[in-house]
Amino acid sequence: MDRAQKAESIETLKGVFAGAGAVVVTHNLGLTVAEMTELRDRLRKEGATLKVVKNRLAQKALNGSVGEAGDALFKGPVAIAYASDPVSAAKVTTQYAKDNDKFIVVGGMMGETVLDQKGVSALATLPSLDQLRGKIIGLLQAPATRVAGVLQAPAGQLARVFGAYGAKGAA
Repeated sequence: MDRAQKAESIETLKGVFAGAGAVVVTHNLGLTVAEMTELRDRLRKEGATLKVVKNRLAQKALNGSVGEAGDALFKGPVAIAYASDPVSAAKVTTQYAKDNDKFIVVGGMMGETVLDQKGVSALATLPSLDQLRGKIIGLLQAPATRVAGVLQAPAGQLARVFGAYGAKGAA
C-alpha cells in the first residue's frame, strides 16, 4: 500500500468514526470467508457494515481523540462494524459472537466514549432506532384513539338505551 492509498484509507476511516452512531471493534482470527460473508450479510440487513482495518491506520484516523483506551482496541486481526444507528451493529456482532467462538467483540466507541465488551453488550440490548420510532408513534396515536373512544361512548350508550326501550316495547 503506497502513501496515497494510506492517506485515502485514513480519511475514509475518519469519516466512518465521525459519521457512525457506534463503532464495534472485533477480533476475527480464524473466520472463514463463508463465515465473514454471512456476518456481512447479517449486518447489511440491519443497515450496518463490516470492514477489516489495519490497526495503525485506524489509530492514525482516531488521532488520539479517544485516548489510549481507544488505541488499545486496535491490536491483532481487527474488523470494525458500524452503522448510523448506534444499536444495530452492536446487536448483530454480539449475537454472532455468541454463535461463533472465533469471533470476539473487543469493545467499541460512541463518539469519543470508549466502550468495553460489557458496554457493547449493554448497547446491544437497547431497542433499535426503528423500534423506538414505532413506540413513539404508538404513544402519539394512543391518546387520539382514547379520545375517539370517549367521544363515541355516549352515543353507544344512547343507542343501547334506545335499543333496550325498543325491545321492551316490542315485548
